[in-house]
Amino acid sequence: MTLRQTAAAHPGLVHLALAMGGFAIGTTEFAAMSLEPDLARGLGIDAPTVGHVISAYALGVVVGAPTIAILSARLSRRVLLVGLMALFAIGNTLSALAPGYGWMLAFRFLAGLPHGAYFGIASLVAASLVPDDRRTQAVGRVMLGLTVATIVGVPFATLLGQVASWRWVFALVAVLALTTAALVAWLAPADAPDTAASPLRELTALTRPQVWLTLGTGAIGFGGMFAVYTYLAATLTEVTGVSAGTVPVVLAVFGTGMTIGNLVVPRFADRALMPTAGALLVWSAAALALYPLAAGNPWTMTLDVFAIGLGGALGTVLQTRLMDVAGEAQALAAALNHSAFNTANAIGPWLGGLAIAAGFGWTSTGIVGCGLALGGLAIWAIAFAAARGGIGLPAAAEPLRGNG
Repeated sequence: MTLRQTAAAHPGLVHLALAMGGFAIGTTEFAAMSLEPDLARGLGIDAPTVGHVISAYALGVVVGAPTIAILSARLSRRVLLVGLMALFAIGNTLSALAPGYGWMLAFRFLAGLPHGAYFGIASLVAASLVPDDRRTQAVGRVMLGLTVATIVGVPFATLLGQVASWRWVFALVAVLALTTAALVAWLAPADAPDTAASPLRELTALTRPQVWLTLGTGAIGFGGMFAVYTYLAATLTEVTGVSAGTVPVVLAVFGTGMTIGNLVVPRFADRALMPTAGALLVWSAAALALYPLAAGNPWTMTLDVFAIGLGGALGTVLQTRLMDVAGEAQALAAALNHSAFNTANAIGPWLGGLAIAAGFGWTSTGIVGCGLALGGLAIWAIAFAAARGGIGLPAAAEPLRGNG
């Protein structure tokens, strides 16, 4: 039996290869934040300007996800995944060699381009290898790479940046990306390009109200988690009163919550997809509302941070939901999910920052986050009602699983 036959018999091998790509992406995305002081010194800029480097990557994600999905409509998914990881490797290699701030902006934008398209296409490939009633679990395994990166990859990258140089971090990510490309080329099943696919067919996703409602649920509902996470370190030191050395431990607890959420929640989502999404938004709203009350004690704060992290499984659930409502425009809809979550990553910190600047204190981000989670729940309720024919929007074109 060849290794490719083994992979076909055991989709877990393919899922593991795809998750490695998620690990590489998660490491470079979040480590850029933790390496902010080192980047500032290395590039000769101040700390606020380093934020532009992080924003350039996020902009690359938002631009690249739909653009690549549309232009690559007729490519084999395996070939596309290998190409995306190769582009990601190039972007990070150039980032490691960046001679100055201007070049770094350009290279981080380039590195961000394949991010959303990779996760979208990887999710479609992972789901295609298992029965329909295990699709969300398959997507969750791919997303595990991203969540494990917050526990293992980011701390290691931060240490490497401090001991050696931030340039070695981007070089290491490039190696991980090339390794992923090789494993995907080796293990993923060969697939013929869809000759009926076209950019225009992919664009039909944008004509479907359920696609927009799903993206809106993520862009607003997920913003609550980012509102808290962005200012979590400062809240821990200024309000909870923990030492600087304890902060990484609590951040790891958050990542652990996300990881466990992506292992457990998809099992429920595969039985009742939309109800699970609604339950996650209610859970997140409650956990975020408790944040100001929990912040005064290290133990209650850590427990609440873990609970907030569990709500991160919403991304996996909505990824599967898009498969149900996108019709033939699967690639674009799947990639847009990550544009939506990067939108959430912009909205949440911005609104949380406004609340802090207005004098409401560090813990006010929890109230802001709760409001965003409830906003996402409201959009989810419209989508749920429309899917059941309860309001005047068109119902989803695809069969709806677990909505009753």
